[in-house]
Amino acid sequence: MFSQHLSAFYDYLEFVKKYSKHTSVSYKNDIEQFLLFITTSDESLSVKDINYQHIRAWVTNLLSNKISAKSVNRKLSSLKSFFKFLQVQQVIDINPMSKISGPKTPKRLPVFVDETQMGNLFQVVQFEDNFNGLRDKLILDILYQTGIRRSELSHLKESDVDLFESTIKVLGKRNKERIIPISLSLKRNLESYFQVKKNKCLSNPILLVNEKGHTLKDQGIYNIVKKYLSQITSIQKKSPHVLRHTFATHLLNNGADINAVKDLLGHANLSATQIYTHNTIDKLKKSYKQAHPRGDN
Repeated sequence: MFSQHLSAFYDYLEFVKKYSKHTSVSYKNDIEQFLLFITTSDESLSVKDINYQHIRAWVTNLLSNKISAKSVNRKLSSLKSFFKFLQVQQVIDINPMSKISGPKTPKRLPVFVDETQMGNLFQVVQFEDNFNGLRDKLILDILYQTGIRRSELSHLKESDVDLFESTIKVLGKRNKERIIPISLSLKRNLESYFQVKKNKCLSNPILLVNEKGHTLKDQGIYNIVKKYLSQITSIQKKSPHVLRHTFATHLLNNGADINAVKDLLGHANLSATQIYTHNTIDKLKKSYKQAHPRGDN
């Protein structure tokens, strides 16, 4: 009943929009969850029968089951893309999403690690004196010094690292490439890692591997980051994405141009980067209160 339209839409996401596998799977899960919900009570429904009331009922169900407003809006975004695709393909005449607005979401500032704690991570924390220790420190160094996403890091190839130019090439969302400069210290850490990797005859072209030469997966990177961040900070979330937030926040706090930060992060729009300026403003307010004679008045 829906399989033909779903298959066409998934092909569109993969071959036209060029979304990553992770993003495509998220769309697939959201849409199929919705279709399962509306067909549970009426198995005879077709795509043309779906209206805004079905979607509102689903949203109500999600919220009553304690699904966050942010997650609900993401699911609605998936439906919006799906029905827009069907409308363009002239499968449906009216887009049932046209009368739908998502629940309001509270604005949350990005969580980040402060500069002193990050200094402790690289200067105080003890890493194992072996291949794993060298690799783990490199993972943290790359994430903090470049701000790349976990998935971007796990797919990074040795050939993406240009030691001569001191840059790395990153393949981001929607297969967009960007070039990120690296510091001298990170360059030296990469050189050391390449040498040890070569000595151990680990010929995998993917940059990050385990001791057997197998590609280090996303979950492995997450576990490593959580392990070491737990030693320096008490923030609740200790993920690779926190280091991305930390990278952006520290750059802006130290006077970096917001447009340059946008390009380094691979954001399509400046609005996605501007959320980090709130942390910068908080820092300015704190400095003002501490330094101005009437700052506390």
